[in-house]
Amino acid sequence: MNIVEKIADVFDQHGDAEYLGEPVTMAQHMLQAAHFAKQAGEPDAVVVAALLHDIGHFTSELGTFSMADTEDKYHEDAGAVFLAQHFPPVVVDCVKHHVAAKRYLCATDPAYFAKLSDASVHSLNLQGGPMSADEVAAFEQEPNLGAIVRVRLYDDQGKDPNLEVEGFDTYREMMEAAVLQ
Repeated sequence: MNIVEKIADVFDQHGDAEYLGEPVTMAQHMLQAAHFAKQAGEPDAVVVAALLHDIGHFTSELGTFSMADTEDKYHEDAGAVFLAQHFPPVVVDCVKHHVAAKRYLCATDPAYFAKLSDASVHSLNLQGGPMSADEVAAFEQEPNLGAIVRVRLYDDQGKDPNLEVEGFDTYREMMEAAVLQ
């Protein structure tokens, strides 16, 4: 089974799971994030990253996040490890750093924090809260910083239970084309 088929299998088996205290399923959330990236005219690799940004919730040995959690489960690291052998650095970086991007935006944009849902604030607290000035300076050195931050913003948008978007199959060819040869 190739990586795209493995990802499709993950969506099929786990996509109906609740998305971390939000009013959408995991599949709805991830597909909506990809939808917003595609709608914005992002390069295919960024659309793929938006689609896969939370794949680590399914591949982490620590399980998925819940509102009862008292410790972070590092789904971003699990997702990056799962994808690293198969996708280019921009995809992997967006997945690996989408949590850090939330912390970064909270530290650098006062209006950003006010837009976070309760679940996102809870996870932010588990993930270390807003970045310190030193963390911000280090994060701004990330080679794919712009794409990482944009994926974070698409992530934040993907929480509308009434938004109908294209299904997983819409992105198969795009993912296949992004897979490293």
